[in-house]
Amino acid sequence: MSTFTAPKGTYDLLPPSSATFLAIRERIAAPARRAGYGYIETPVFEDVKLFSRGVGESTDIVTKEMFSLTQRGKEELALRPEGTASVLRAALQANLHKLGNLPVKLWYSGSYYRYERPQAGRYRQFSQVGAEAIGAEDPALDAELIILADDAFRSLGLSDYTLLLNSLGDKQCRPVYRAALIEFLAGLDLDEDTRRRAEINPLRVLDDKRDSVQAQLTGAPMLRDFLCEACKEYDEKVRELLTANGVAFTDDPKLVRGLDYYTRTTFEFVHNGLGAQSAIGGGGRYDGLSEMIGGPALPSVGWALGVDRTYLALEAEGVVLDLPAATSVFAVALGEEAKNVLFAKVVELRRAGVATDLTFGVKTIKNAMKSADRSGARFALIAGDRDLADGVVQLKDMTTGEQNPVALDALVTTLKEKQL
Repeated sequence: MSTFTAPKGTYDLLPPSSATFLAIRERIAAPARRAGYGYIETPVFEDVKLFSRGVGESTDIVTKEMFSLTQRGKEELALRPEGTASVLRAALQANLHKLGNLPVKLWYSGSYYRYERPQAGRYRQFSQVGAEAIGAEDPALDAELIILADDAFRSLGLSDYTLLLNSLGDKQCRPVYRAALIEFLAGLDLDEDTRRRAEINPLRVLDDKRDSVQAQLTGAPMLRDFLCEACKEYDEKVRELLTANGVAFTDDPKLVRGLDYYTRTTFEFVHNGLGAQSAIGGGGRYDGLSEMIGGPALPSVGWALGVDRTYLALEAEGVVLDLPAATSVFAVALGEEAKNVLFAKVVELRRAGVATDLTFGVKTIKNAMKSADRSGARFALIAGDRDLADGVVQLKDMTTGEQNPVALDALVTTLKEKQL
């Protein structure tokens, strides 16, 4: 056994479960790609101020959870705790908003890092697929992204989840609500840390998961009662579009989520089989984030869906993805000369697009066939000296057990005809 183990709060992604993770990433990204979102990849570390300004000084992410890096004794960088700020920074740096029609549509996939107490579904390194639409203010765009996320989950076979929806207002109506909420919170029995958070961003208190805090929030003013007419109309249009396109949702007036940059539409997908860490994805509109990080006014909206938690959600529902076998053909050589010939055929098959493997090392025919069976291959290629003298290999169907000779020079064509 190795002296070393994976760091606390992380895990190794290994076959065969890794194939499911790859499939989850692909299926989450597929609806966004069909909707014109292009792929973007950003560094895993950024200037720490990018997150403190954008994500918010009052958030747990910034105050407690960021992994910071030092350069020559000075703390300057942080491992990215989320994707939106980095994607917007990259789009601004490359002037993508000046190159053509808005919105700029981008999707991404990668690992993110937060120093949290590990538990099921909560890791210090986790995987997300995200999508961002930068530079347009349109309720149809909000609805598009929510529908794309819903389509992604449904394409995986998930059904036992709920879409929570809220509106956080804008710079016109939120200050009025903020004042009312501060006045309400001032009369509660809150600890010093929570009071400090309430002074910076009182909405963050609504997101506090502690029962002792939630119990005191009964009767708290709700933002939806303070929305201006423009935000009400915007919110109603988003809901109208979702309903018209078959996406059910539940109103959650306390939904804030863990980042300060959200405005207007805010949403979260929660799975009913995951316990405390039930959020499998979420997002919202962030019309002021570009200005927060030094850019022009670029109203935007986006989401991030968790690959790790989606995997757990599939397990909770008993959904097994129908994945193609990693190997379609497995070659078993009986002798050194046969191995040389089959090795060349394996290379040829791979270049023709057929997933092919072969035995390595010295193995008996019995052990070699066990390897072929464990590979999940549909067919086995078996060849010995007599077969080579006749210019053939034996093609065995691993499901039926049927075995027939196939001419060496017709092997690739024969297997391609079997739609491998």
